[in-house]
Amino acid sequence: MRQHELRAPKGARRPRKRVGRGDGSGHGSFSVVGVSFQNTRSGGGVRPGFEGGQLPLTKALPSMRGFTNIFRKEYDPVNLDRLSSFPAGSEVTLERMVEAGIVKSLRIRVKILGRGELDTPLAVEAHRFSDSARRKIEAAGGSVREIG
Repeated sequence: MRQHELRAPKGARRPRKRVGRGDGSGHGSFSVVGVSFQNTRSGGGVRPGFEGGQLPLTKALPSMRGFTNIFRKEYDPVNLDRLSSFPAGSEVTLERMVEAGIVKSLRIRVKILGRGELDTPLAVEAHRFSDSARRKIEAAGGSVREIG
């Protein structure tokens, strides 16, 4: 058997139903649509989703719950154990964090969180600080500066 000899099995492809071709077509005088009423007319039928006056499913099931707060401010969390790679006494700015690969972009707001320990004094600059991170940075001899 070759590729050009392949055929679909018998019955896999049904012939097209040729409606509206008279009594001899095997589909009767009314061409499979019935005798009268809405669906027999040209352009007849109901709109998509119409369920005969019953409450449609699209209306019965709410499309969404709750809401999205358009004023929400997203913060990229950075823990103290990620900042321990900076040398002692250095200033940790957003630009330095992007260079070190801790933060992906300067457009992202950064919040410093308190997981991990900090042994070296650092001057850390970020948008927000958790209370525990602020305490640990200042206990190590560093300073905290919140920006915009």
